Amino acid sequence: MCCDEDVSPDNYTSASLFKICSEIGDLGVGEMIHCWSLRMGFLSDTVLANSLMAMYSKCGSFSDVRKVFDEIPQRSSASWNVLLSGFVVSGNYAFNEDTWKLVKQMQVEGVKLDAFTVSSLLPLCGFGTGKWDHGREIHCVIIKGEMNVDSDVHVGSCLIDMYSKRKNVIMGRQIFDRMKCRNVVAWTSMIALYAQNGCSDKALMLFREMQLRDGMEPNRISLISILPACNSLGVLMQGKQIHGYAIRKEYYLEVSLLNALIDMYSKCGGLNIARRVFDNDSYCKDTISWCSMISGYGVNGKGGEAILLYKKMIQSGIKPNNITLVSVLSGCARSGMVTEGLDIYSSAINDHGILPTVEICSCMVDMLARSGQINRALEFIKTMPVKPNPSLWGSLSGASALHGNVDVQELAYKSLIQLEPENPSNYVALSNLYASLKRWDVVAELRRKMKGKGLKKLSGCSWISISNQTHSFSVADKTHPCSPLIYEMLNDLIVIMKGSGNVPDMEGLM
Repeated sequence: MCCDEDVSPDNYTSASLFKICSEIGDLGVGEMIHCWSLRMGFLSDTVLANSLMAMYSKCGSFSDVRKVFDEIPQRSSASWNVLLSGFVVSGNYAFNEDTWKLVKQMQVEGVKLDAFTVSSLLPLCGFGTGKWDHGREIHCVIIKGEMNVDSDVHVGSCLIDMYSKRKNVIMGRQIFDRMKCRNVVAWTSMIALYAQNGCSDKALMLFREMQLRDGMEPNRISLISILPACNSLGVLMQGKQIHGYAIRKEYYLEVSLLNALIDMYSKCGGLNIARRVFDNDSYCKDTISWCSMISGYGVNGKGGEAILLYKKMIQSGIKPNNITLVSVLSGCARSGMVTEGLDIYSSAINDHGILPTVEICSCMVDMLARSGQINRALEFIKTMPVKPNPSLWGSLSGASALHGNVDVQELAYKSLIQLEPENPSNYVALSNLYASLKRWDVVAELRRKMKGKGLKKLSGCSWISISNQTHSFSVADKTHPCSPLIYEMLNDLIVIMKGSGNVPDMEGLM
């Protein structure tokens, strides 16, 4: 590296060059500057070493991050933060014991966790089993360290996100309510928590509250977070309003938002609109775009259109993956297109090198069983390379009941009980099967098992949204203010159905 004789490069020069390498992602030049800085003796400076670590982290060389960290003579809190944030940047979303040892070592060396540290650590918590205690411990460290979560919006948002992964809606809402200052990230985190944990009506209420009460304009991530709530409630009009807002704010060409819109329209009865969004040539479609549209056709029972689009995707040079295969096979199952589904499965495995997953195998079993080929579906289960899951046995049990195959239906329910011993629905389903066969001794035994385990089946529930208000109904529920009128209408419908010979099973409803 050549330098003008009158100019002496210093630590600041090297730090600036490392930052430039980070921004452009040029690892090669960054390594050259690293070597030059070593020769000049600059890397004894902690700030410069931190810049070097940040460069390696952003360029994806995480082993070098750790090497530089281990060689720093005097580490600062920023040194630890760069190292820990590298775990998030690397996409290694697992809070393993090595990570936790680093946190403990940091504290042993007298370096306190600050807002940046916990913001780096919290995204690593909440996945899978065994990670919950780490997230809760970090929350306790925040409180004990007198870190002001109420006013630190970023830390609060990270905590909400962490509790969302653990499906702890109550704790997430408590943190949100205590926040003195909320920005769009905080609102979006709470909306996402509701939408991802079955509280779609609350997500929509909060989305409106964010705009009306706090005057906070949603951003692109906010819109992506709220659209699944529209899917769950089937509120097409609100989905259209969000679509219109996205157009006004010029978010319309964001591929992730368009994919969410395709999914929303497909699940809310606007399949033609979903296709118009998909056919928009002003944005570059990714694999998720194709998968969303194929899945939309599949969900709506249009297997032929799903297959055509799947073939068009392959012709466009996009290689199918597990998700696209599941989407098109689901469409074949719902449309009774068994031959076509078998051909697509065979081609995906043999021509495209896709390895069968339990989700793919579940689609195959569902497709065969729905068409009445129960024994063939059972043979497929015996020969498939993965272990069956509850979804697979659930599909087989439903199809067996539909086609009157009691033996396979019994086998499916027993397998479900073995896989999910704490799920009361499986016991009730098997009990009902034995009751239909008048095997009352087995029914009594199953009921005793349920009672001994303290299992009780939850009542069925449905809902409908009218004028931005969601109305929920449970089995034998008479709490709704319009219950007298609703039951009066049901009685009239029962009379009409009896007259036509279609008598519904109303046990437990009235």
